[in-house]
Amino acid sequence: MSQNTAAATPESKKPVSRKDMTMAQWTIKEMKRNYIGYVMLAPFYILFLTFTILPVVLSVVLSFTTFNMLEPPVFVFLDNYIRLFLDDDIFLLAVKNTFIFAAITGPVSYLLSFLVAWFINELPPKIRAIVTLVFYAPSISGQVYTIWATLFSGDSYGWVNGWLMQLGFIAEPIQFFQNATYVMPLCIVVALWTSLGTAFLSFIAGLQTVDKSLYEAAAVDGIKNRWQELWYITLPVMKPQLMFGAVMAITGSFGFGGIVTALCGFPSVDYAAHTIMHHLEDYGGQRFEVGYSSAIATILFFMMVGANALIKKLLSKVGQ
Repeated sequence: MSQNTAAATPESKKPVSRKDMTMAQWTIKEMKRNYIGYVMLAPFYILFLTFTILPVVLSVVLSFTTFNMLEPPVFVFLDNYIRLFLDDDIFLLAVKNTFIFAAITGPVSYLLSFLVAWFINELPPKIRAIVTLVFYAPSISGQVYTIWATLFSGDSYGWVNGWLMQLGFIAEPIQFFQNATYVMPLCIVVALWTSLGTAFLSFIAGLQTVDKSLYEAAAVDGIKNRWQELWYITLPVMKPQLMFGAVMAITGSFGFGGIVTALCGFPSVDYAAHTIMHHLEDYGGQRFEVGYSSAIATILFFMMVGANALIKKLLSKVGQ
């Protein structure tokens, strides 16, 4: 009897393998083993859930209701979406303008950020810090709009109007920000001027983390010029930074609105630069039609998700 007990003891202390446990049991065991990590991450996840996930879910739910923030919401199902696409001509114009802004400012600002970062990365460290500040400053400066508003001011004190009048090209000042012909091009230029922001800094950081020995090994394997180094080494190594920069570029291009409001007022003349963000602000912040504005926000959200998925697919081909 004692021999059987002694023989059974080692087997009872044998560690349970992954194959002997269900997925739920294994997950719980791993969470208990790494509970300190979960405790450290808890503040971030609580804030992320409270201020990001929950508002998105709530917005989707409210998009199927009429809600004015004073009375309880009433479900109207798809009425808000039907109204958006069939009855709201301004929304369709806003969608068109948003796609124009996104199609131009998104890719151009993304490429511009990377190319400028690539150029700055080749400079000596001390000069690199100064040049980085020079290019990054417009994205954080509150005076950028003042500078452009002064340049294209609609009176003779505007620099552009003053130069054109002195050169004899025009006889009277042009109201640049009150003319539908000029509003969108000018806003796109200002958006590109201020586009070297967080993504630009992430590209500089990513370029500095590329292992220099990879270029030496690539030269032995047949890489002959800088463009091949860029495609087969630099870009694949920088995929995390490239993806982050793409998300920031997409967010900035679809969330385009503050620049138009600062330069052209709200709404812009003839809705020439009216975007989905402006439409959302109009119904959500001024008319307090929260259900309708939630439908607008939901459509914008899925547009951005779709654009992110497309960019992720394109970036997966880098270096192949």
